[in-house]
Parts: sequence; C-alpha cells; structure tokens
Amino acid sequence: KLRDKSGTELTDHYIEVLRTLGKQSGILGDIYAGAQSRFSDPVNLKRLVNLIDETEWTALGVDVKAHAYEGLLEKAASEGKKGAGQNFTPRVLIQSIVRCMKPDPRGNSTFTIADPACGTGGFLVVAYEWLMGETKDGALDRETSRRVKRKTYFGTELVARPRRLALMNMFLHGVEPHIELLDAIYTAPGSQKFDVILANPPFGTKGANQAPDRDDFTVETSNKQLNFVQHFLTVLKPGGRAAVVLPDNCLFADQAGEVFKILTEDCNLHTVIRLPRGTFTPYSQGVKANVVFFTKGEPTSEVWIYDART
Repeated sequence: KLRDKSGTELTDHYIEVLRTLGKQSGILGDIYAGAQSRFSDPVNLKRLVNLIDETEWTALGVDVKAHAYEGLLEKAASEGKKGAGQNFTPRVLIQSIVRCMKPDPRGNSTFTIADPACGTGGFLVVAYEWLMGETKDGALDRETSRRVKRKTYFGTELVARPRRLALMNMFLHGVEPHIELLDAIYTAPGSQKFDVILANPPFGTKGANQAPDRDDFTVETSNKQLNFVQHFLTVLKPGGRAAVVLPDNCLFADQAGEVFKILTEDCNLHTVIRLPRGTFTPYSQGVKANVVFFTKGEPTSEVWIYDART
C-alpha cells in the first residue's frame, strides 16, 4: 500500500499505518505502540520504501533478517552518543557469558530467563541463539518449542525506544518475549522468579538521585548497580543463577561492602572475571568492568577471580 502512494498522501498514510499497528494485540501492538513518523519530506520516505521493496523479504530466512537487524543495532550504537549506545553490550562478551551459563530450558517446563535491564535485548537474543546452536537449529518437540518461544524470555526496560528495538529483535528471531516498560529498581517486583538472570545494568549515575523505597532492599543506596544487585537477589529462584556485568566503581563504592556481604551470605559468588580494557569501546569508552557469577541459595566459600585485564 505504501509503494503505490507518493507526496503528502504517502506520509499521511504512513502515519495512519503506524497508528493502526500500534493498536494491534500482542507483540505487534507492543512493537508499534506510540511509534511516530520521523519523515517530514515524503521524497525521503518514498526513497526508503523503494529501497526496502527491492529485497524479496519472504525469500530470506529468519537468520538473515535477524542478523541484518542486529547489525543495524550495533552500527547505531557505535555511531550514536545517545540512544542504543549507552545500553549496548558487545556481542562477543554476551556470547562468552552465555557459553559459561548454558541457559537451557529444555528439561524444565517452568524454566525462565530474564534481563531486568535489557536494552535492545542482546542477552535474550544470544541466549536463544545458544539454544538453537545446541539443538541443531531448533530440533525441539512442538510443545517445548512453543513454550521456549512464548514463555521463557523476560525483560524489563526503562526507555520506550530500546524496548521497541528489543521486541523487534526477538520477534525477528521467531521469539515472543515478555518485556515490560518500567523501572526495575523503583517498582516493587511481582511474584515471578527466574532461573537465570543475564544482565548489564546501565553504567553511570544518571537518574539515581534517591534510594528506592523497597522492603526487599536491605541496603539503602542511590547507587544504581548496587540496587540492581539487590533486585537480582529478590527475583532469582532458589538455586537460580546469575551473570552480571558490573563496573569497577560498583565493587568499591561506599556501600558495596554491605551489599556484597549480603550477596556472599545468600549466594555462592563463585567467579569474577575482570574484563580487558577497551571491552566496551566504542560504545562506553574507558569503562573498566567485571562479570560476576553467582548462584542463589548457599553461602560463598571461595571465589575464583580471573584477571583478563593485565
């Protein structure tokens, strides 16, 4: 329909299409909710429609579309100072973490994977891609396949745009995730608990000017990352596992000692990887970070620290 129109008729119709899609039920409505046209000049929109029309999308496999979209996300993140860049975790790092965690939902009918600071959905996508690799491209029985695609992957995102990108990202991989638009730290969590948490909570202190008022947080702090650690403790199932990216300053911040005391009493904090310098270049330059692995339900007896930085 877009292809057959031009001029103001095209831009008007495009705006109407976005509005209609935003009212659909299910994941389509979630992806397009509140979507706005960025085109003031119909000539540019027409050129884009024609470019897209040159490709026979129905002939392309899921892999091609999904990889193309991932590539666009990565490009946007490395080029933009704001937008997807601030919550973009390099794919090689995510893949390494997922290979260590092996988040396998096949043997457990209630198995769930969550990223409470999901950005554009990198951890959830790679967790699903890992499963596809383990199962020779998704050789699952019908019931397991349906459960994995609709009831396994969960996320929370504070900003509407990255959430939209995350939903689209998962949708192109053939998965319908549950990604809520809310502040994971300042909103009291529901009753749902998760088997695996994979996350890179946002760096920096922007917007973190007051401590959240939550009964489940033992330590009162305005440090975002430390609050995310406390949040993970709440939403993990007993026996649940987590792998979390945390910057150096979070490990040595004022109240880090108190939070990590609770963490090591309630969880087995078995491994810390100190990431090489430049891991987050060009997305977040100069950040020194670590990956912290822990399992809920038993105290820490010893910690392996792998120093990949020196």
